[in-house]
Parts: sequence; structure tokens; C-alpha cells
Amino acid sequence: MQTISGPKRFGAIFLFILCTLTLRVWAADANPPTEWIDRDTGHRVVRLSTEPGSESLYFNINSFTPDGKKMAFTTPTGISVIDLETRKIEKVVDGQRLRIIMVGRKTGQVYYSQRTNIFVADINTKATRKVVTLPFGTHLSAVNADETLLAGTSVEMTEAQIAEERAREESFQSNSDSARKNKARNIQQRFDKRYPMELFFYNLQTGESKKFNRCNDWLNHLLFSPTDPNLLMFCHEGPWHQLDRIWTIRTDGSDMKLIHKRTIAMEIAGHEFWSADGKTIWYDLQTPRGEDFWVAGYDVASGGRTQYHLQRDEWSVHFNVSPDGKLFSGDGGDSGMVAHAPDGKWIYLFRPEMLPDKSGTNIDSSILIKPGVFHSEKLVNMSAHDYALEPNATFTPDMQWLVFRSNMHGTNHVYAVELKKAEAKQ
Repeated sequence: MQTISGPKRFGAIFLFILCTLTLRVWAADANPPTEWIDRDTGHRVVRLSTEPGSESLYFNINSFTPDGKKMAFTTPTGISVIDLETRKIEKVVDGQRLRIIMVGRKTGQVYYSQRTNIFVADINTKATRKVVTLPFGTHLSAVNADETLLAGTSVEMTEAQIAEERAREESFQSNSDSARKNKARNIQQRFDKRYPMELFFYNLQTGESKKFNRCNDWLNHLLFSPTDPNLLMFCHEGPWHQLDRIWTIRTDGSDMKLIHKRTIAMEIAGHEFWSADGKTIWYDLQTPRGEDFWVAGYDVASGGRTQYHLQRDEWSVHFNVSPDGKLFSGDGGDSGMVAHAPDGKWIYLFRPEMLPDKSGTNIDSSILIKPGVFHSEKLVNMSAHDYALEPNATFTPDMQWLVFRSNMHGTNHVYAVELKKAEAKQ
């Protein structure tokens, strides 16, 4: 029998090893674990989704039914819901390239879009109806608390310009160093375009549309208050250090308000989100960018402010707050992101502590920012996760779990980590 020797033999061995490793990676991607105890944190992690390519929603978009029992998420073949107690998954809508706008806070129906068409689907009956077809150049982003209004943006662009912007967005998906630079450059280029834009509100009961705040700012990330149906939060998009990002407006176009005004050069604030009771707007604050890190809160009624300090490694792409307002979460970040954290790839739980006010009677501290600190606990080691996919951690309504999305096993899936540490086996 002829034997292989020398360079040919080495090449054959290398090819065999490469094929073996490829098969192992493929097998891992095809069948990632359904449950494990994170050896670094002691917390139980479960995989909720079964279809590769599934993703939970953006961190500040409601994905839960009003009773807190079910959660909607996207799959490559449509929209599904999972029973959070039994983990049974049901397909609600079949289709590709479906975007969930949110789960209605009143009815629990799923609002979603496919191209320019807006639909609503009943989770229980699976019945789907079209709500409206949007005109050219519009993008719908939010549903208000009582499900009477939709909100979105309208931009004056040609079809060629829209195609250019879509291609620009698709280029954001890679997480390589060159892609990061391209993403920053693309965002800067879009910001510099100064296309005319405005907010629009669509009345679900009357079919009437109204537009407000016509400007040349890039408007994005619309999010209604979870409790006040007539209050909308939105942002000025672009390089954060070049703009004042966080704003609110009433649905009649009145009382437009800047939520955070910088006080030092290169200060940034963003990735804003509501507290569950609608009383506070929380956001990532850096003073200045990439140097000192806070989660800041703005009291909508009083204008009072709170800032919780955290360490560089604890900075996260997105923060979140529990339904009762007592806990916060972070989804971590890699070393190439704004914090350049050397050890930041974790899912975090934060316990806030207010610092005692020892100012005395000579200072009116009621008009000052209330300072505090976060005490962190690591929940999930995300070292194998590629942060091109943002984890977007979200508390479940019962506050027992954090739901997040990850590619730690190759393909995208929806996971949850239990906040309580797993009990050691006897």
C-alpha cells in the first residue's frame, strides 16, 4: 500500500485536522447546549430559542404580553412567542424579513412591519391584519401605551438615496476593526447629509396622520412612555459627541424638551430607555466620552437627576432596569468599543446604592444631581460572543431572569440567565 510522506503527508494531516475542527464547529452551531451553569459566575443559563438565527428584541422595546407570561421574538422564518414558564414556542407569523415594532402594552398583540406595510397579529388566535401601508420615505418605530397611536419618522430622500442608506446600514453588521471605522465614517456621512425629516403620528382609530418637528436633524429611536400615551421620547442620531441626543415631545407637537444638556466638551449621553412606571428616563452617560462612566436618570415630573457611577469594565452597550426599578443590567462590551474595556465581555447585574448626602444646611442639594454607585455581579461569561450582535439584555416581568441574544455558540439564539445563583449539587 502506498504511503504518504513528507510535505504531502503533512498537508493531508493538516486537511484532516481542519475538516475535523470544521465539523465540530458545525455540530456546535447546529446543536448548542440548552442549559448549563456558567463556571465563572455560578448562574444558570438556558437557551430559549430552537431555530438558529433567532433573536430577542432591542433592549428598550417591549417584547412581553401584559400578563408577563409570554415573550415575542424573531426567527429567520417569522415571529414566534415563548411561554416563559413552560418554554413552549409557538409560531405567530410566517414570513421573512419581518421586523417586530413591539408587543402592545394593552392588548398583547404583536405590531410588526414587512417593508412599508404595518401589521398587527393576535398571539392567541394567530389572526393577522394590515394596519396601514406607509408612504415612501417613512419608517414606523413605536406604539403608544393605550395602542391608539403609532409614531415614526418621515424623511425627504430619493429612492437612490434610500438605497444608499440601506446599504450603509447593512455594512454596520461586521465587528472587525475596519468595519468599526467604516461604521463610524458611515454614521458621520449620514449625519452630515442633513436630510429634511419630521416626526409623524398615525391615529389607529381614525386613520389620521399628523407631522411635527420638521428639521434637518437625523431623528431616530422613537419610544413612547410605557404609561403616558401622549408622551414620546426620541433622539437626534449621529456621532454622540456632536449632538444633543435625548428629547421628548407631546403627541400634539407641544413641549419639545431636551433631556440632557452637556456641560463639558466630548460629553456623550445616549441609548436611552424608560423605567417601567414611565417616571424616569435612563441613559448611558460618559464624562467625557470613553473616560468616566455613569448610568444617569431624569425624573420626568420634577426634572431631578440621578447618576450611578460604574467602572470601565462594567460599561455596557446597553443598560436596562428591572420592572420595580431596584436592579439594573448591562450587556457588556468588547475592547474595541468606546470604553476599550480589557475585561468587559460579561452580562452584568447591577445593584444601585445612593451615596449619603453630607452637604449640610449651607448647600441646597435639592437642585443638585443625586450621586450613587453600581455594585456589579457577573452573570454570564460572554468571551465567546461576537459583539457585532449586541446582546440587548432585558429583565423578565417576574424579575427572575435576564433575556439576551448571543452568537456564543456560532449561530444567533435567544438565551436567559437566572438572577439567582444555581444551588451547588450535593
